[in-house]
Amino acid sequence: MEDTHPFERFIDFYFELGLNYKDIKTLLCSRHSFHISERHLKRVLSTRGHTRHKAYSDLAVLVEFIDNQLQYSGQLHGYRWMYTKCREHGLRVRKEDVHLVLKELDLRGVALRQARRFRRRNYFSKGPNFIWHMDSYDKLKPYGICINGSIDGFSRKIIWLNAYTTNSNPKVIGGYYIEAVQRLKGCPRVVRGDLGTENGHVRGFQRFLVPVAPNDTLESYLEGASTANQRIEYWWRFLRSQCLEFWLSLFADIRDNGYFDGGFLDKNLLQFCCMGLIQDELDDTAQVWNAHSIRPSTNINIPSGRPNVMYTLPELYGTRDFLCPTEEEHVEMCKTEWPFLNSQVREYVLAFSVSTYSPRTHGSTYPPRTRARTRDMYNWNTCIRDDVTGPEFLLPSPLNLTVSNML
Repeated sequence: MEDTHPFERFIDFYFELGLNYKDIKTLLCSRHSFHISERHLKRVLSTRGHTRHKAYSDLAVLVEFIDNQLQYSGQLHGYRWMYTKCREHGLRVRKEDVHLVLKELDLRGVALRQARRFRRRNYFSKGPNFIWHMDSYDKLKPYGICINGSIDGFSRKIIWLNAYTTNSNPKVIGGYYIEAVQRLKGCPRVVRGDLGTENGHVRGFQRFLVPVAPNDTLESYLEGASTANQRIEYWWRFLRSQCLEFWLSLFADIRDNGYFDGGFLDKNLLQFCCMGLIQDELDDTAQVWNAHSIRPSTNINIPSGRPNVMYTLPELYGTRDFLCPTEEEHVEMCKTEWPFLNSQVREYVLAFSVSTYSPRTHGSTYPPRTRARTRDMYNWNTCIRDDVTGPEFLLPSPLNLTVSNML
């Protein structure tokens, strides 16, 4: 088709996009400084053989195109999006035809879109201890407090929930796992963790304690993106709303008022003053969660009830406990890689904090057990910190110190 006017190729382009006359006229005026009346525009389109209601593509071609699209992400498209896609690929079709073809070829997808529901994969776990989901919570990490937890995929019972000075040390995370295995006298069939070096010891322990047969397609340890670890990711949202939002707000206030600069000493001050309280609240939240009632889900594969009951009485839900018994000597071999945390986990060390904040002087207990006492202790120690100068005050890593050897 020969152009008689330099703007006619733009008219062809906008018409093929499916724009109406008013939009074409506006674009020609605003983008190309070409003023044309709607009547003249229709005349130009007619002269160039463009028409809205004639020369539609063959219906068989439309069906074949939509069928090919439905094999991939096209199954997510509504008829309006599919209509635009057809026009982009050079098909001249009517929206009503696209709608009818989609209803025939993708009836279930049309029903889901009409109900405004996402098409999701349904979560499934065979029973308690079939899979544990583990992850770290990093929202408090800028303040020196690192949380790690694990949840049973079937019952949603919290297996462990610990606060410590790090959640990136694989030995520490491995210690949480071994402690749970010793307490339960067994390990799960599968552990699901995130990609990262912090889970390296758990990965090794799990594969050592639960060897997989050559013909078994399911590994004993699975890893992937954190966002896909849905069980524990959902629980972090619950934990924040019911527990950690208080601490996030408190620490943000301390930071905004100039009492926290993110340095080594300030982080250790918060660990010393708040770690015990946070661990107590984590324990209390986990206990309440394990005893509360989970409401029924539309997913028939997910049971409802109390996590403690679902975990200990799986026969009520037509399943069994998938706990894999472990040999004591095998667990002892794993423990050689486990740092001795139990005697240190609540002794959040800072030498000058212990030595300067005397319980006899301030009428307090160590560590502080209330919010007011925590704030008093932190404010007292920040005053001491501000008076301390010189590189000789720098301490070695707090993980290598205990309260007992500093007094």
